Amino acid sequence: MKKIIIAIDGLSSTGKSTLAKRLAKHLNYTYVDSGAMYRAVALYVLEKKLINGGELNTPKMIIELPNISIAFEHNMDINSFDVYLNDVKVSKAIRSMEVSNAVSIVAAIPQVRQQLVRLQQQMGAQKGIVMDGRDIGTVVFPNAELKLFMTASANIRAKRRYDELSTNSSSPSLQEVLDNINLRDELDSTRKDSPLLKSNDAIEFDNSQLSQEQQFEKIMELVNSCLQL
Repeated sequence: MKKIIIAIDGLSSTGKSTLAKRLAKHLNYTYVDSGAMYRAVALYVLEKKLINGGELNTPKMIIELPNISIAFEHNMDINSFDVYLNDVKVSKAIRSMEVSNAVSIVAAIPQVRQQLVRLQQQMGAQKGIVMDGRDIGTVVFPNAELKLFMTASANIRAKRRYDELSTNSSSPSLQEVLDNINLRDELDSTRKDSPLLKSNDAIEFDNSQLSQEQQFEKIMELVNSCLQL
């Protein structure tokens, strides 16, 4: 049976990971959350205290890169993928606001992106993969059969992210989440190495007013069209 690569890029908190996981499950494809990989690096950097006052000790971080191991394991109990940093499960830890504030800084370092892109390309060598991130369709898989670029208004994305975090007693305010999203948008789109860009052949998909079910149905129509080519 024909297999394809599905590359999902877009703004932060547009539900890329939720969509990608569901597509992978439905198609029996491998799912890779590239954003989680960058978050894992950011968590490592924070644990090693390589960020101080928003300033990253870049030379030290580059030296540390070979010591960073990232892996995904399918958790059958919750039917999702756990993220491991150096054999320690960090699925929840990488979603903290502290990591969110650091991830775009870390991701802007060319050596970090080069290392993770090589790993991502190895993961997709046999196709049958769904990967989401910021530069999947432009850098990691420029020849992917289906490229999507997810968008939604900043206010809606902030509310979605706030709802995810609100179960935590130390969760940030809605304004703090909105400020973080706006900052990440700016950093992701203006960095010199692999900035967030919509590939010319990507399909832009604004899900501001769509339920997850509506979104999935529309995108599965696109997937089926690609599989029939």
